[in-house]
Amino acid sequence: MNNTKALTRQPAIRGVIPAILKAGLLAGSLDILVALIQYNMKTGKNVLIVLKFIASAVYGKDAMRAGNAMAAIGLGFHFIIAFGWTILFFLLYPIIPLMAKNKVITGVLYGVFIWLVMNLVVLPMTNVPKSPINIASAITGMVILVCAVGLPVSIIAKKYYSKQDKH
Repeated sequence: MNNTKALTRQPAIRGVIPAILKAGLLAGSLDILVALIQYNMKTGKNVLIVLKFIASAVYGKDAMRAGNAMAAIGLGFHFIIAFGWTILFFLLYPIIPLMAKNKVITGVLYGVFIWLVMNLVVLPMTNVPKSPINIASAITGMVILVCAVGLPVSIIAKKYYSKQDKH
């Protein structure tokens, strides 16, 4: 696909918003649900700790000692991040023709990309305690992001942009 065709695939903002909302809510919900279940099964502890940990990226150690309001803030941060990745995908999709070739491969690669950027770039710049990367945890995290974020967002974007191409 040439650049002229890619530019004509740029969606009208109003038309793409429902697709982004659907993809972002689904990805954010699946990702946090898996994280909460995994944490509880692994530790048996209260899952609000996961949400407070997310908030600790901004608020540091104080977030872990705070109440349920901090957990709600963590959940809000989580969905902001999920929507950020979703919006980025929807912006890149019409610009990078390769993304339209195979929604599964694209979703897998995007999930791995998200893990790499979050763990190697974003999290080191936050107040989250630094820890060495554990290979098993890294693979688990990548699989979760592929299944919960990469694939759903890729599938929804493919469906949305396929409809746009027919018009």
